[in-house]
Amino acid sequence: MENHSSKPMRRSACPLNASIEMLGDRWSLLIIRDMMLRGAHTYKEFLSCPEGIATNILADRLRRLIEYGILTAHSDPADGRKQIYRLTAKGIDLAPVLTEMVLWASAHEDTGNQALVRLMKKDKEHFLAGIRKRWAEGQATGN
Repeated sequence: MENHSSKPMRRSACPLNASIEMLGDRWSLLIIRDMMLRGAHTYKEFLSCPEGIATNILADRLRRLIEYGILTAHSDPADGRKQIYRLTAKGIDLAPVLTEMVLWASAHEDTGNQALVRLMKKDKEHFLAGIRKRWAEGQATGN
């Protein structure tokens, strides 16, 4: 009998492989970053990221992140033509991972946004609690 599950087939059962298959492209983590740190929720907001994502790539990555259960998409009540994207609980659980990646990169590379890095280093738990609080408030209000 054929498997009609919507979950993509994995190359292996390795947890790191699963993470890479979901998030290992050039853009997915930047989309999630923009949601967590910049409050981006719309296609237009994602297009304005400084890295300059192409429209076809953005559409594909949003679709994939929804398929993996990292994001949800709902019609904007103010404009039904627009979609509002939100992180799921699975998506917000990536906040500590992204924080550690930022800290790792800042320790080993010449990076910008040192104010953010200092904030993360000063009190990582407080920083992560703030991200989770904003996410929970957005879940409650639908923003």
